[in-house]
Amino acid sequence: MIPLQYKQTKCIVSYPSFWFVPLFVALAMICGSKAFDVRFQQNYKVTWGNHHHVFFVDQGKEVQLSIDKTSGAGFQSKLDYASGFFEMRIKIPNKDCRGIVTAFYLTSKAYDEHLGRNHDEIDFEFLGNNGEPYTLQTNIFARDEGGREQRVHLWFDPTTNFHTYGILWNQHQIVFYVDDTPIRVFKNKSNIGVNYLSQQMHITSSIWNGEPWASNVKRINWRQAPFMAHFQGFNIHGCQYYNKPNKASCYSPHLWWNHKRYWELNHQQQRAYEDVRKKYLFYDYCSDRGMLHKECKIK
Repeated sequence: MIPLQYKQTKCIVSYPSFWFVPLFVALAMICGSKAFDVRFQQNYKVTWGNHHHVFFVDQGKEVQLSIDKTSGAGFQSKLDYASGFFEMRIKIPNKDCRGIVTAFYLTSKAYDEHLGRNHDEIDFEFLGNNGEPYTLQTNIFARDEGGREQRVHLWFDPTTNFHTYGILWNQHQIVFYVDDTPIRVFKNKSNIGVNYLSQQMHITSSIWNGEPWASNVKRINWRQAPFMAHFQGFNIHGCQYYNKPNKASCYSPHLWWNHKRYWELNHQQQRAYEDVRKKYLFYDYCSDRGMLHKECKIK
């Protein structure tokens, strides 16, 4: 679900006609379709996990990733993107899944021979649990600098129904959404020396073994296996990236997510954001590692 302020009555992109757009840029928008009507194979591919760990439902409108003691599974977008609004409908495992991580994130190549170690990443990670409250962790890597974890307790049960998790990424801010609610904002503060994400990234989802990091248990209870995570909503609102010298085209204000109105939260969103932070945020990297990150010193 696109956050309310992004919804449009028509699927119209305010961008020059495609025959005037350089071939290295295209807008991957699915017009006239709901997110969960788009089939997996249109924009995504399986990257790991065999046929025992990846299952297609309803002709590819839903994908289920499974993990047992032998393997987890994952998939990623076929293309890379340099800006956009990215979302996925997810339902996480409903068993005692302590130590199991379900993830949805954007990531660049870990290492590029021309760029060096300039890895960028924007993470949603569900840390396995055995009942409420359920923990959702977000993290951001910019030019290989991570350690920006924040954790919230979800105000609903993410195992019983699908919920939409979204990432707005433009050159002014990154916003994490749970359904229509912003839960985290990372502003572009490169003017004071804070690294900001600049690499093209692909979209990835996976389920994997996070013991003991992802829980307070040393071993996963494999007697509960297989653990199953469900994914829907395979459309992509993003600027496809093909050619580095012309990446600026993906920052064009003609792409709706780059418009000035999306450079900051509106008043309604700001109130919702502050409410979530007050009620559900229980860990913020700035509280114990703030001296390592310049953005933590900004009020």
